[in-house]
Amino acid sequence: MKILKIVLQVLGILLLIPAVTMATLRYDNRNADGPSILFPGGELVSGALYTGPEPDWRFTDDIFTIELQLNDPLSSRLIFILESEGKIYVVSGYMGTTLGRLWKHWAVQADEGDGMAVLRIGDTRYERQLVRIKEGPVLNGVSAKLVAKYGGGNATSAAIANTRQTIEAGNTWAFELAPRSTIGGE
Repeated sequence: MKILKIVLQVLGILLLIPAVTMATLRYDNRNADGPSILFPGGELVSGALYTGPEPDWRFTDDIFTIELQLNDPLSSRLIFILESEGKIYVVSGYMGTTLGRLWKHWAVQADEGDGMAVLRIGDTRYERQLVRIKEGPVLNGVSAKLVAKYGGGNATSAAIANTRQTIEAGNTWAFELAPRSTIGGE
């Protein structure tokens, strides 16, 4: 009985150490200038704020992830980016599940809030507004790019149609990162 008690105490300590470490690291990173690989960060403050004409976003084809900061609540994370027809998009999968909506709570916050955001690519920050896209012909290009860039490059018509269907069904959420100056003015 005494040995079992000791074994349980040792197991408890062995489980407690990584849990406290992870909680501490997450807490410490909450105000950092950007996210870490594992944890959300704070406000994106470093880097020049872009003020010129709308960029040619095709350069993002060579970028795997960007830093995306929501303004409300003020937090940042690493996220995939894709370009289609001159516009940029981010997606959030697993949104049809409770675990997915908890894990990817940023998407819920963007959809329910004002969607104001800042993205940072390299040393440049861009002010944007996340606009959820649920239907329409734009999803053909978004789906094709998502499958080609992040789905192993096998962009068959069936894979593209399946991806589009997951977006329309609400299992994957797609957001255009629209320039703030054109929201409501198009």
